[in-house]
Amino acid sequence: MATEHTVSPLSETSPSVQAHLGILQSVIQRMASNSTSCKTWCITVVSAILVIVADKGKPNFALIALVPTLLFFALDAYYLALEKAFRASYADFVRKLHSGVAMAEDLYAVAPTGSNSKHQLEALKSFPVWGFYAILFVLLELARSVVLK
Repeated sequence: MATEHTVSPLSETSPSVQAHLGILQSVIQRMASNSTSCKTWCITVVSAILVIVADKGKPNFALIALVPTLLFFALDAYYLALEKAFRASYADFVRKLHSGVAMAEDLYAVAPTGSNSKHQLEALKSFPVWGFYAILFVLLELARSVVLK
């Protein structure tokens, strides 16, 4: 005797749904925290380089600080792109949940949604990324040309 299993849509109040949403929120928060850490570490490393350059009296060596600045710029944009992708994943899951089409297999998908290159391009164009690093580039040039000479 074969039994048929009826698959019912997930309920918003289900503990498994709440756990899944919590996991996605945690990942989004971690990506935002990583982005903030990039900015913090960038300022720390660039400041240390500028202090050493000022101590040595070689203003053109301040350009060395561009290397970590560019690396942190890329890493920050990467984390922001991941955050955007996981926000899209969260929104997709909630949309499925509210329309009644979310199924149990959706609970096991904790992956970014959308085009990774599109998210990265959007992240590079976002003010929190380019605004911070553009100002840092200007301050580096100012330090090199005014303060360190």
